[in-house]
Amino acid sequence: MSKTDTSPQLNHEYYIQKSFLVAERALNDGGHPFGALLVDADGEILMEQENAFLPHHDMTGHAERVILTRASQTYSPDFLARCTLYTSAEPCAMCAGAAYWAGVGRVVYGLSETKLKSITGNHPENPTLDLPCRTVFAAGQRSVQVIGPLLEEEAAALHLRFWNHKKD
Repeated sequence: MSKTDTSPQLNHEYYIQKSFLVAERALNDGGHPFGALLVDADGEILMEQENAFLPHHDMTGHAERVILTRASQTYSPDFLARCTLYTSAEPCAMCAGAAYWAGVGRVVYGLSETKLKSITGNHPENPTLDLPCRTVFAAGQRSVQVIGPLLEEEAAALHLRFWNHKKD
C-alpha cells in the first residue's frame, strides 16, 4: 500500500470464503459450484454472482463473466480499477479477458484451473481451458494484480462433491 493510499487492507481469506458460500449456493440450487464477488476499495461487497450455466445451458455463463458484465454496465473502469474480483475458482481465459476489459484492478481466486481440470476431467459441461489467468493478464497493456490459489483445498471440496456426482 502506498503512503497516500487510505483504503483498508482487505482480508482476502474472508472474501474468498464468501465467494465459496456463493458457489455453494449455486451447488445447492443444482448449478455448477462457481461464485464471484465484486468488492470495492473500502471492503464493501458490491455484487455477488452464481454460475449462470442453468437454466439455459449457457456455456459462457461463468460467474466471473456475468458479474463483470454487470459491473462494467454499472461502474466506470476508473472505479473498477480500485475493486477486487473474488472468485471461487481461477478465471478462465474468457473470464480473465472480461476482468481485463472491465478494468478490474485485482483478482483473487480459490481453486486453480489446473486443479479444476484434474477434478472435472473432460466433462462436456466444463471443458476446462488450463490457461493461467496470469498469462492472459500478462498479454495486456495494463496491470491486473492476481492472488491465488487461496484456500484451494476448501475450494476443491465443492467441486469434488459436484463433479464426482456428475461422473456417475
